[in-house]
Amino acid sequence: MFKKKPFFNGSGQNSFPSRIPMKEPNARISITKAIGDRLPSDGEIVIVCIGTDRCTGDSLGPLVGTFLEKENLKRTTVYGTLHTPVHATNLEETVYRLKTEHKDAFIIGIDACLGKVSSIGSVVVDSSPVKPGAAVAKELPEIGDMSIGGVVNAGGYMEYFILQNTRLSMVYDMAKLISRSLKLALNQEKNSIA
Repeated sequence: MFKKKPFFNGSGQNSFPSRIPMKEPNARISITKAIGDRLPSDGEIVIVCIGTDRCTGDSLGPLVGTFLEKENLKRTTVYGTLHTPVHATNLEETVYRLKTEHKDAFIIGIDACLGKVSSIGSVVVDSSPVKPGAAVAKELPEIGDMSIGGVVNAGGYMEYFILQNTRLSMVYDMAKLISRSLKLALNQEKNSIA
């Protein structure tokens, strides 16, 4: 059984999500710290990278998963890559596998999301599950003890079209940043992240 760290801000209240623009000078350090502060101190960790390679904007999760599967991550299992994506049609099957094969694991859900124009290019680290399909009004199961989302484009109108027409270069750079930050957070002690 994992020991989940309570995440509090300076006033002792549950914190809001950490929202870090990827162009911020110390973005990798900030994202690594936001992830590390929310990770349990022990136990198995499962990373579920949600999305599909058939849609540029929705390829963030599979790209992160592909980058992470090449790493030697401590106590970690990765689901969702470009070759074996986790998406709307197999998400419930993946949730079942998690419940049967990883009962006591701490689960991190990763997915692309749409947001305000001013938030495009931001990485959002939250102490709540990821809600796949929310941007395109799909009812899919929530997943994770924490979530990492990448705001890949603006939402509000014609979401499928917007996801299809998202720049791959930005999604690729964001996926690299998230995977490197996760690797640092998982392979280092908390006090060496700062």
